[in-house]
Formats: sequence, structure tokens, C-alpha cells
Amino acid sequence: MISYILRRLITAILILLGASFIVYIMTAASGDPLWDLYGHPNAAQLIPDRIDSLNLDQPPILRYFTWLGGALGCLVPFSDMCSLGVTRDGLEVTQLLLFAMGQTIMLVTAGTILAIVIGITLGIVSALRQYSGLDYGVTFFTFLCFSLPSFWLAVLLKEIVAISFNDFLQDPVMSIGTIAAIGVVAGFIWYLVSFGRTKTRILMGVLGFLVTSGIVYFVLVTNWLTAPFLGIPLILLTGVLVAVITTILISGLRNKRALYAGLATVLVGLIAYFPVQGFFRGAGLWTVIILCLVMIAIGAAIGYFAGGYDRGQGMRVAGITGFFVALLIILDRFMQSWPAYLDSGHIRGRPIATASASTPGLTGDFWITGIDRFTHLLLPTIALTLLALASYSRYSRASMLEIMGQDYIRTARAKGLSERTVVMRHAFRNALIPLATLVAYDIGALIGGAIITESVFAFTGMGQLFVTAVRNVDPNPVMGVFLITGIVAMVFNLIADLVYSVLDPRVRVKA
Repeated sequence: MISYILRRLITAILILLGASFIVYIMTAASGDPLWDLYGHPNAAQLIPDRIDSLNLDQPPILRYFTWLGGALGCLVPFSDMCSLGVTRDGLEVTQLLLFAMGQTIMLVTAGTILAIVIGITLGIVSALRQYSGLDYGVTFFTFLCFSLPSFWLAVLLKEIVAISFNDFLQDPVMSIGTIAAIGVVAGFIWYLVSFGRTKTRILMGVLGFLVTSGIVYFVLVTNWLTAPFLGIPLILLTGVLVAVITTILISGLRNKRALYAGLATVLVGLIAYFPVQGFFRGAGLWTVIILCLVMIAIGAAIGYFAGGYDRGQGMRVAGITGFFVALLIILDRFMQSWPAYLDSGHIRGRPIATASASTPGLTGDFWITGIDRFTHLLLPTIALTLLALASYSRYSRASMLEIMGQDYIRTARAKGLSERTVVMRHAFRNALIPLATLVAYDIGALIGGAIITESVFAFTGMGQLFVTAVRNVDPNPVMGVFLITGIVAMVFNLIADLVYSVLDPRVRVKA
């Protein structure tokens, strides 16, 4: 395996070098970097300065190797040899890349993770319920999202989710008829996703109507939108739900010890709720990370000491439950700061932002700035998630359908294995193999910048930096973006190959 990794790395480096040479020469040949200075009153002074800073007195091939020498210096840690050149305006490319990478990573990370998780989940569930109302509904929804132009979807989100919701927050009131209409729509969706006899599905639809209408009424009566909360009751309810679902997926409800370990972890989180509030004063990102790690460790320890025929299952159930309980406690703390954020003079009761990455002039602690970052990332995250949803759901559905028809699936069922074991242990793992390549490709592409989304939401990320540099015939920023994108693509493709070896032992043997 080590020799295989080394071969892949050497091949990738050679491809990266050849591609970087071609991109540099093409950028240099695409126009004149001095075009904006012709006719300038100070052209006699500015033109020689730019020629000197960009080495324009040398042939493009020599300029490429000068750039390559500076780029190779970045491989030497803790040295001042790293240099990706300067822009035509004299700005350091490394500084621009650091800022643009931060913006792009912040923009695309949540959207990519949500698209992968939700898309794969929808695809597998629709495959297991092939030709049902749920299958047709998921297919229609995902293809609708896939066919929407990204700029139109972004503008639509601004109009409906931001402007309309902000207006609604000024006077959050709904009539009984509106609440009932929302409940009817939710009940119809519950009816579609449920399975069994018609009577059972109708009962699920009625339950969906009652639950949704009750939640909407509760939110309006308690003024939850302007003063949200979770508290002990909602954390308990959500934590128990997470423990049950995690147990069903990982071990099945027959493993009572795993379920009890998950429920015990929820109880530990509730006990720690009030003491943890003191640590949240003046907290930062590391406090949040440490809390998550501690809850995962506590859950794993509870799962181990719970014992049973498979301690590993108990540890995984309790560890995952502990992680989500920690997230619920952290979310509750953010909600406690929501009223102060909403009443800020910079927000003026309109929290959902439509542009940029932060509110100018807004200051506050970790919780206030975190809420501000969330409100600015909400719309672009939704846009990126919806646009990428279709490919993951359709690929996962097709892969799952193919796997479920294989001989070894029929053999597993003939041996008397439960449907959960057949789906989760035998089918799901193999269905992920084709998706590994798709995920690796998409991550590499997104790091390069979601150009249209960045434009609509005024994010100065990698995509905008690349487009501006190409338009200005500015080779160094173009090469910087290409270098980052190429390295990320190379790394994630290597990770995809390693994931292959984990999912399919035959790949490991051939490697």
C-alpha cells in the first residue's frame, strides 16, 4: 500500500507540474498585462515598475521557472522562501490566497457536507422504496434543484428566505387557516414517506398534520423566533431521538445495552448542562471543540462499560449520541445570544443577511460573532446544498439499486439476516464505492470557488480571485488559485483511492 501511495504521489506531482506550465503559458499569452496603463498620465513611471515586479522583460518560459522556484520554497517549513509572486497591483499573492481560501472554505464546507449527507441519504432511502410515492417525490425534487440556474436560485432565496422572513419577524403572527395549511402540506409529505397499508399511511399523515400544526402554534405562541430556546426538555427529547435512531442504524434495537448506553449518555449531557454554562463565558472555538471531544469520550466509555455481546456497537452508539448532545448544548448557548444579536443597532431586527461574510461594524463575543457568521452563510449554504443534491442522490440511488440486486444480497437474506443488517453492513458499504470518486471531484472543484454563488452573495473567494486575475491578464494569482485547487484535487483523489481500499478489500490486494 505504501508503494502504491508513493506511485500515485509521484504521478500526481508530474501531472501538476505539466499542467501548471501549460496554464502559465496560456495565461501569459492571453493578453497584455500592461493594457490598463496605456494612456495613463503616469505611464512613463508605472509601466517600468510593473515590468520589473512581474519580470515582463523575460520570456514567459523563464518567468514560469522563476514562479516555480518561489512555489517550491513553500515546501520548506518555517522559512521565508515561499513566494507566489505579486499581482499586477503589487499585492502579495500568498496574502490574497490566504484570505480567499478562508472565505471559500467557510462558504462551501457546510454546503458540501450537507449535500453529501442529505443527498446520499435521500438516494438510498428512495432506492429502498423504489417506485413508491417517496421515490417519485425525491426524484422530482432533486431534478428540480438540479435544473434551477444557480444565480436564479440565489436571488430567489434572497427574496423569500431573507427579505420575506425578515419582514415576518417584525410581526410574527399567522392565522389559524395558514397554520392548518402548513399542517396539511406536512401531513401529505408524511403520507408519501410512510409505508405499509393505506390505513397506516393515512394515520401517519394525520399525525404529521397534528405534529406540524402543534409545532408552528408553539413557535408563534412562545415567540420562539425572536427568543429561541432548547433547554432541558427539548435537549432531552432530541437526545433520546438521536440515541434511538443511532441504535437502529448501527446495532438494531435488539442490542438493548447499546440503546441504554446512548440514553445514559443523554442523561450525562443533561447533568452537565448547567455546569457547562459557566465554561461558556468568554468561550471560544476551542471550548466548543473540547466539549464535543469530551462528550464523545464519555459516550464511548459508557458504551464500553455497558458491555454486551458487541462492545464496539455500544461505543459507537453512545459516542455519536454524545457528539450530538454536545451540539445541542452548544446550539442552546447560541440561542441564548440570539435576542441580543437581533436587538443590535447593526442588525435592527433583520438577521438574515443577503451579502458579504459579516456585518460591518458589529462586535461581540464568540456567540454573537458566531451567530452573525451563521446568518451570512445561511443562504449560500442552502443554495450550494440544493444545487449539489441531485447528483449525490441519483448516483447513490442507482448504486444502491444495483447492489440490492446482487447475488450476495439474496444470500444474506436467505441466511436469515435482518433487513437492517443486509442494508447497512452489506449493501450500504458497497454502494459508497462509486460515490467516493464523485465526492473527491466535487470537493476539488468547490475549493476552486463557487464563482456564481460568490458573485451573488458578495464573497471574495477563490473563484472571484481567479476570474479577476484572468480578466486582468495577471498570471501570478491565476497560478496561485490553480496550485491550491490542483493540490486539493490531488489529495482528495488519493483519499478516494484509499477509501476504495477500505470499502473493497480487492482494491487493497491489487494495490
